[in-house]
Amino acid sequence: MIYADHAATTPVRREALEAMWPYLTGQFGNPSSHHSVGEAAAAGLEAARASVAQALGVRAGDLVFTGSGTEADNLAVKGIALGRPRGRHLITSSLEHEAVLASADHLARLHGFEVEFLTPDRDGLVSADELAGLIRPDTTLVSVQYANNEIGTVQPLADLARVTRAAGVPFHTDAVQAAGWLSLNVAALGVDALSLSGHKLGAPKGIGLLWVRGRFPLEPVLHGGGQERGRRSGTENVPGAVALAAALAAAETEREAVSARLTELRTRFTSTVLGQVPGAQLTGHAERRLPASASFVFDGTGGEAVLLELERRGILCSSGSACAAGSDEPSHVLTALGLADDLARTSVRFTFGPETTEAEVEGAARAVIESVAAIRQAFPAGMSLP
Repeated sequence: MIYADHAATTPVRREALEAMWPYLTGQFGNPSSHHSVGEAAAAGLEAARASVAQALGVRAGDLVFTGSGTEADNLAVKGIALGRPRGRHLITSSLEHEAVLASADHLARLHGFEVEFLTPDRDGLVSADELAGLIRPDTTLVSVQYANNEIGTVQPLADLARVTRAAGVPFHTDAVQAAGWLSLNVAALGVDALSLSGHKLGAPKGIGLLWVRGRFPLEPVLHGGGQERGRRSGTENVPGAVALAAALAAAETEREAVSARLTELRTRFTSTVLGQVPGAQLTGHAERRLPASASFVFDGTGGEAVLLELERRGILCSSGSACAAGSDEPSHVLTALGLADDLARTSVRFTFGPETTEAEVEGAARAVIESVAAIRQAFPAGMSLP
């Protein structure tokens, strides 16, 4: 099998497993307990926090460990919007992960917020000029993802941040897909809040992270014992936090070399598919995209049919966001780009990882060519797919 679905989840790195093991065994304590086992767990948690802070170039005290990237997005959007009394106007984009879109909808339905959406171009890029035109005196938050989970397009965060900074509006970015591939230095990005998810970069599932610049009040989403300095109640997942820190440190060490290698392989992969599959279209920006991400629509097929054919040939990939798997609705990301519903339903996404080899990428390209041809032969134009 060739695994080409790293945007959905990644295998756990050895560095992460080795780092977390002591906190699953001898140092298993609750970090809030005032005895030696609890204090050892607390020390591990704070060491993990310091390690992540170094990678992001931030103060450790401004980091909040969460249970997932989804929770981090919820805490960022709801927490900043409700914790800062500037107004009830929120700006995001129509391409965001459902965690951001659903949080914005929650604020609109239950708290009277007005939500406005940046409109992407055909490549999935949003405009700093449009953002400047939408910001108002009562705008309380702007949230735009760093890189899209379906099409891989990388947003011009620094340009967007200059607009928000000039207006004094907090700027949050969902960086879940960018981690391990793009720089997370928040000073260079210019953002005020950033979300991460451990299982997208080689840590286990069940751990996430939110950084919020210290001067911005953050209303908790979870209430209870007041852990994480009152910003996220619930006993901390110490092994997960330690694993996230170790995985991020390892990814940062190899990031430039791995990104360069995968960019070259992904470029060859897309060129082969576009050159040998009639009617194939790349979705997302051709160049401003994640190094290991390639997504296509194949007219005259069905995304699920292509996935089944690919799996028969040993290729594991997806039709888009894993969170939307099983839905009959076309991707909101692709329809936001202007694709017709029927074409959007033919989407297939390939996301490679640090361990992906040249032979695997070449094998995936051959399998795509064969799979699309097989489906088109079995279901000629005008015949409905089952």
